[in-house]
Amino acid sequence: MSMNLITLLYLLASVCFIQALKGLSHPTTSRRGNLFGMLGMTLAVFTTVGLILKLGAQFSVQGATAGLGYVVVGLLVGGTAGSVMAKRVEMTKMPELVAFMHSMIGLAAVFIAIAAVVEPQSLGIVARMADPIPAGNRLELFLGAAIGAITFSGSVIAFGKLSGKYKFRLFQGAPVQFTGQHVLNLLVGLAIVGLGLLFTFTGHIGAFALLVALAFVIGVLIIIPIGGADMPVVVSMLNSYSGWAAAGIGFSLNNSMLIVAGSLVGSSGAILSYIMCKAMNRSFFNVILGGFGAHADAGPAAGSQEQRPVKSGSSDDAAFLLTNADTVIIVPGYGLAVARAQHALMELAEKLTHRGVTVKYAIHPVAGRMPGHMNVLLAEAEVPYEQVFEMEDINAEFGQTDVVLVLGANDVVNPAAKNDPKSPIAGMPILEAFKARTVIVNKRSMASGYAGLDNELFYLDKTMMVFGDAKKVIEDMVKAVD
Repeated sequence: MSMNLITLLYLLASVCFIQALKGLSHPTTSRRGNLFGMLGMTLAVFTTVGLILKLGAQFSVQGATAGLGYVVVGLLVGGTAGSVMAKRVEMTKMPELVAFMHSMIGLAAVFIAIAAVVEPQSLGIVARMADPIPAGNRLELFLGAAIGAITFSGSVIAFGKLSGKYKFRLFQGAPVQFTGQHVLNLLVGLAIVGLGLLFTFTGHIGAFALLVALAFVIGVLIIIPIGGADMPVVVSMLNSYSGWAAAGIGFSLNNSMLIVAGSLVGSSGAILSYIMCKAMNRSFFNVILGGFGAHADAGPAAGSQEQRPVKSGSSDDAAFLLTNADTVIIVPGYGLAVARAQHALMELAEKLTHRGVTVKYAIHPVAGRMPGHMNVLLAEAEVPYEQVFEMEDINAEFGQTDVVLVLGANDVVNPAAKNDPKSPIAGMPILEAFKARTVIVNKRSMASGYAGLDNELFYLDKTMMVFGDAKKVIEDMVKAVD
């Protein structure tokens, strides 16, 4: 395979990745976007195999065969593990899977950087072992390794916070804060930069090893003070980090495919993080710097709210209100994903539509545990795209809506964001469900949401709480509608 052909195939793969991002920008074109992504990755993998054979043949036929053997083993092991995990993962565990994948990308970048520093001639960075690594390559390796290490350890902490099943304090949803935390982060960050520059100008391997170790540490330090409510931003932010790590390594290896793919992932992840921060009224730089400026007493702890009376009803009561409405807006949340109730919800919406009720779905940008979580959930149940609306497109309709059905959502419909300037979520754009004529809220209990805040929506006179598992409650509603 000639270098011209390799360059052309990498270019085609890059075009496929760009088309994939374009397709994923809208639900109606997301399948096509995924197909472009798979095609681009297939092209990139086979082209890389050809490149390995070409480079290996420059040394010996035996070396080319051995190199290809390692690649095949890696593809089989990684491909099998990825296929099994993707097939078995539940929709509620998808954010954890994404965090795990980010951690693997970061760790791969670190391993490649270490290999390049230890044996630069094997990767074509220098002609002979005795030749020094050029300063430009050392800078790229420093950046790629540092960002990769931060991505790995930060993603591990994000994985623990998202799973919620580990008792270790660092994996708890609540922010972990201590005196002098930001000063420590600053000192570690400056040390990494200083060691990186030392490695860049001198090639000192000890400096490189120490900066990688400190990068693993700061990856933990910048994620632990971020609370569970900000996890969607963290997921997209770590996605961006993984892209920049790959791009940095791509420059060192002179691999245009890694550079393009990493840059696309890095820039799109950064843009998405900014959008998510705007949707949550969070400072983008504060989140990126590990919750800088947050306070430990920002809000009450989960479960600490005073018990207040609420109006509750049954599934039959909710079904009666829904069938007698002209317009219904459904607000899905994480509780819907936990109960895997999307298919039952689709059946309920179809029956209401057949009765002449206008049904729409309202999606908040940070509903669930990762960007687009609710969109994926509804798409799995084949909810028509034309019924699904983003927050800015549907908020104006709540005031004219007969019934709003909130399923497992909490913080994204909390009126405190608009009415209480002292609330930790003050200023955060919300779905204005409180403006509807009647509100039905399904929750397992009165426990607070991920932000640990009480929700005034639940105590309004117009609100009826229906307690229970979302799937069971919705299935009972379907029977009552029949």
